[in-house]
Amino acid sequence: MTADTITAADIRINARWLVPVEPANTVLHNQAVIIQGDRIAAVVSREEADARFRVRETIDLDHHVVLPGLINMHGHAAMSLFRGMADDLPLMTWLNDHIWPAEGAFINEAFIADGTQLAMAEMLRTGTTTFADMYFFPEIVAQMAHDAGMRAQVCFPLLDFPTPWGSGPDEYLDKGAAFIRDWQGDDYIMPAIGPHAPYTVSDDPMVRAVALSADTGAPIQIHLHETEFEVTEALEKSGRRPTARLAELGVLGTRTQCVHMTQIDESDIALLQQSGAHVIHCPESNLKLASGLCPVQKLEEAGINVAIGTDGAASNNDLDLFGELRTAAMVAKVVAGDAAALPAHQAIAMATIQGARALGREHDLGSLKAGKLADIIAVDLSDPFLQPVYDPASHLVYSNHGRQVSHSWINGIPQVQEGRLTRIDVPDLMLRVQSWSDRIRKQ
Repeated sequence: MTADTITAADIRINARWLVPVEPANTVLHNQAVIIQGDRIAAVVSREEADARFRVRETIDLDHHVVLPGLINMHGHAAMSLFRGMADDLPLMTWLNDHIWPAEGAFINEAFIADGTQLAMAEMLRTGTTTFADMYFFPEIVAQMAHDAGMRAQVCFPLLDFPTPWGSGPDEYLDKGAAFIRDWQGDDYIMPAIGPHAPYTVSDDPMVRAVALSADTGAPIQIHLHETEFEVTEALEKSGRRPTARLAELGVLGTRTQCVHMTQIDESDIALLQQSGAHVIHCPESNLKLASGLCPVQKLEEAGINVAIGTDGAASNNDLDLFGELRTAAMVAKVVAGDAAALPAHQAIAMATIQGARALGREHDLGSLKAGKLADIIAVDLSDPFLQPVYDPASHLVYSNHGRQVSHSWINGIPQVQEGRLTRIDVPDLMLRVQSWSDRIRKQ
């Protein structure tokens, strides 16, 4: 090997175990991930890395599993400031009597900025490198994520009634179109359209959202079939299930992300298959609000792409996607009546490559392959409660929790090092969070 065949690179990560996600169902041992700029240059054995690369920095992770950064495909980031405020209530009571009044009282740009930073700190610390957000003041969310160097799909809200961000559908769509123009092509931000739900958005604005998506390529994310009440009410009022109505309006398509989907029959599955729409599973929120159970195994067997999200911290109450994976795997087995349903590798795929697919970004996110963006995390498996390690993929789903994440990179830039956030000033953030807590408690 001569000097001119040796390649210079920025970072080498030596991993005890590596879960690349592609190829599927694979655990590699004693690998090196080479990062050059914002991309993965190579995933090779340590011996091959010694021979082929010279790097500025080497990180030895001899007790860790390295995998792609997790993708949290649904949430309301700033609602972290409402964490634990209205627990143990059904969805509509939770919304009508507690959350919507609190939003009317407190939501402003400063609330969104501080709540989003709090959510990002939790997500980064527990392994998420990309998140999807649907909330008010999307321009603030986008700026917070961009400034922190965190990847985010940010949906502007669309509803039939006024909110702190707008007076109604016309204003939401006008501001939303400008938001998409402002952020399209950004390295970190993916602007999107967020019609809240079929029961809060009427036909005309829904059709206009579809047209905006067609014009700009922006994805659509919508809460859909979250509760039995939603489906029953739609049938009573129109004689159609919500999925059928959305299909008729042209909402369902390859850029559409359907969140929750706990109430599904064969006709819904057929529409999802025909349209190529994605399902975003939020098991812990669905359980906590007694909304229902999404039949993940049935959807996967039907060839429907299923990604995963935490929902907001007001209905979860955490944003730890590893915990969500464990819950998803456990619930899937009960729903399917099959202990083999949603095995560990498949659960990990929901939070990585299948999330990337829902974003339309599977070509550069969601797995550890040369040429993909360097969004990478490392999880320390050295603690006694994680011993012995027979199968690190199983540990990630069934034994781990996100606080074991020790390192994180987005675009090759360190976000977490030895368990510490590198780009968010946590002490300063906590002072602002305490100020909001004091105000909300006095309400």
